[in-house]
Amino acid sequence: MNSSKSPGLAGFGVLRNTTCHTEKKISVFFSIIFMTVGILSNSLAIAILLKAYQRFRQKSKASFLLLASGLVVTDLFGHLINGAIAVFVYASDKDWIRFNQYNILCSVFGICMVFFGLCPLFLGSVMAVERCIGVTKPIFHSTKMTSRHVKMMLTMVCLFAVLIALLPILRFRAYQIQASRTWCFYKTEHVEDWEDRFYLLLFSCLGLLALAISFLCNAVTGITLLRVKLKSQQRQGRSHHFEMIIQLLAIMCVSCICWSPFLVTMARIGISEGRSRETCETILFALRMATWNQILDPWVYILLRKAVLRNLYRLTRGCCGVHIVHLHVWELSSIKNSLKVAAISESPSSKQVNLQPLSSMGQ
Repeated sequence: MNSSKSPGLAGFGVLRNTTCHTEKKISVFFSIIFMTVGILSNSLAIAILLKAYQRFRQKSKASFLLLASGLVVTDLFGHLINGAIAVFVYASDKDWIRFNQYNILCSVFGICMVFFGLCPLFLGSVMAVERCIGVTKPIFHSTKMTSRHVKMMLTMVCLFAVLIALLPILRFRAYQIQASRTWCFYKTEHVEDWEDRFYLLLFSCLGLLALAISFLCNAVTGITLLRVKLKSQQRQGRSHHFEMIIQLLAIMCVSCICWSPFLVTMARIGISEGRSRETCETILFALRMATWNQILDPWVYILLRKAVLRNLYRLTRGCCGVHIVHLHVWELSSIKNSLKVAAISESPSSKQVNLQPLSSMGQ
C-alpha cells in the first residue's frame, strides 16, 4: 500500500492512520468563500488590465500588462480548478477510496497544485526582469521586447511549469493524498527515497529562486529610477515606471509572505532524514497561506493603480497637511521623457551632458 510506484494504490497509504482532522462544515464554507472571492477578484483585475492594455498597446507598458494579465489569468484558473476539486473532496466526505480508485483525481489535483503554485512565481520573476530591462536598457526593450516575444516567454514559462508538474507522472511516481485527506501533493510523510526528496527540493528551490530573482531585479529597477530622477531633476517623467515598480514590489511582498512558509516547509521535509518533524497542521497552515497569494495578487492591480494612488495621495496630504510629492509625476505623457532620460544616462557621454533640457526634448 505504501509503494510509490503503484499508481492505483500509492495515494491510499496515508488513509489508514491520519492524525490531521478538519471540520467538514467549516472547511467547505471557507473553501467556497475563498474560491468565490478569488474568482471575482481575478476577474475584476483581468478587466482592468485588458482595458489598460488597449490604451498602451503600442507603448513600453504593454509588455508588462501582458505579463500581468497572464499572471492574473493563471491565478483565476488556479482558484477555479483547485477550488472546485477541493470542494468536491469535502462534499464527498473525503472518501478518496470511493471516487479515486485508480488515483486519477489525486494525480490531476497534484499536477494542478504544482503548476498553479510555480507558474505565478515564475511569472512574477519574469515581470521583474522585464521591468528591469525596460528601465536600464530602454532602447533594447523597445526594439526587442515586442508583444510576440512576450507571448513566447509566457508560453515557455507555462510549458516549464507543466513539465515540473508532470515530472512525477513521467517517472511513474504517483502524487500522494496528504494526511488531512483534503489535497494531493508530493510525498511528505516518511520521505526516504531520494527521488521523493528531489521533487520536494526542486519545487521549493525553484519557488525560492523565483522570489530571489524578483527581489534583485526590483532592487536594481528602483535604484535606477531614483538615480535617473536625481540626475535629471525633472518634475515630469517615469510615472508609468513608478506605477509598475510599486505594483511589482507589492506582488513580491505578497508572494514572499504567502509562499515562504510553504516553500520552506517543503524544503525542510526534503532535507530532513527519516520522519519529518513537520506536523500535518503546520503543512496545512502553510498551504492556506500560499492560497492567499492568489487572492491578494489581483488586488495589487485593482488598488495600486495611478488613479487610486493619486486619490490616496490627495487624501493623505489633506489629512497630514504636508506637500510631499508633486502631482506632475502622474502626467500621462511622461513615458517618452522617461525613456530618453534613461537612455542618455546610460550612454558614456552622459557625464558631459546637462540633462536639464530633456524636458523640452520630450515635448
